[in-house]
Amino acid sequence: MPVRIMRLQALIHHDYIEHRDGGYFVAGTRVSLDSVVCAFQRGHSPARILERFPMLGKLARVYGAIAFYLDHQPEIDAYLQASARAFDAALGAPLAEYDPGLWQRLQRAPTGDPKP
Repeated sequence: MPVRIMRLQALIHHDYIEHRDGGYFVAGTRVSLDSVVCAFQRGHSPARILERFPMLGKLARVYGAIAFYLDHQPEIDAYLQASARAFDAALGAPLAEYDPGLWQRLQRAPTGDPKP
């Protein structure tokens, strides 16, 4: 297990964040810390984040997740970057590069939308 992940797991003695299934979640919910951090980084207020993710239940959970992020920002940013790299790697090459012939046929195919 990478040292960075071990350090993050040691940090999860927090009332608002839990580590499960290989990710970080707002405790007691299925909302990922990634989702809250992304909204926060886009400039959304805690109230707006709660509106977008009503399953968080209360504003204190949003503030708790943001506080956890701010307290551990370098580690969480590294975790988010690693997650993004893993996601990109799982996607593989774009279809245009993987199978250019198929890509071109799809681009020429009719959309099925009636023309006005």
